[in-house]
Amino acid sequence: MNGWIILDKPLGLGSTQAVGAVKRVCREAGVGKVKVGHGGTLDPLATGVLPIALGEATKLCGRMLDASKIYDFTVAFGTETAGLDAEGEVVATSDMRPTLAELEAVLPRFTGPIEQVPPAFSAIKIDGERAYDRARKGEAVEMKARSVTIHALDVHEASAGSLDSATLSAHVSKGTYIRSLARDIAHAAGTVGHVTMLRRTKAGPFDLSQAISLDKLNAFGQGAAQSEIILPLEAGLVDIPALNLSPEAAGAIRQGRVWTGGCTDDGLYWGRDSEMRPVALIEALAGTLKVVRGFNL
Repeated sequence: MNGWIILDKPLGLGSTQAVGAVKRVCREAGVGKVKVGHGGTLDPLATGVLPIALGEATKLCGRMLDASKIYDFTVAFGTETAGLDAEGEVVATSDMRPTLAELEAVLPRFTGPIEQVPPAFSAIKIDGERAYDRARKGEAVEMKARSVTIHALDVHEASAGSLDSATLSAHVSKGTYIRSLARDIAHAAGTVGHVTMLRRTKAGPFDLSQAISLDKLNAFGQGAAQSEIILPLEAGLVDIPALNLSPEAAGAIRQGRVWTGGCTDDGLYWGRDSEMRPVALIEALAGTLKVVRGFNL
């Protein structure tokens, strides 16, 4: 049992709970104990693409965490909350409502490399304790700015005239907080705001077209075909070129040895054997092939 379940995570379900649901369904399906991990936390108040790795695919969770993500999110203008989302007390209000033109005019400020202050209600650790635990206890939480990259940002949907809300789409780097982005966009537009809808539409190579519902996941435990639920391990490697290995090279790589005599450009590859099975993530450098991460398939 090695591969990916791409869950269209429903509202109210945490990422850890989603992993637990996959473990439960695998037990119900009779596949035995399976190592499970997720490729990027998604808040309970968010929905959308949550890659869940099974077996050897869990070795790629780190790459998935580092991958860029795409989100659709709705900002309600005029009210800012403590959590910068639909939960939490109101901490600021404004009668100002931006027009579409005013909103679009500030978006270039948030495209490219930016500095961003994460929300106080976040999982970032401060002196060994989660920021949201400190915030819930009423402590003043000072969050340090961090560098992130917004690859693309545009208005997805908005009405005419003064805007009570607008839906935007953002393609962002690892570590970006959409709630903070919404807060800062609202401030730049001369008002305050908070996120009322957050949906991840893409995480690394995976998008909504590959995602399954919780009901379909549960069907796996009731006998649905594995092929309808689980994507192969290599589905998480489509953004890396494949490298066909000779039987001798595949054998050496499986043993963790450096293989010399490889004729390919320098860079990162995933090596596959003559049966098209993934063998390892490989770094090619000056005619040698070195294992970055091996797969036991």
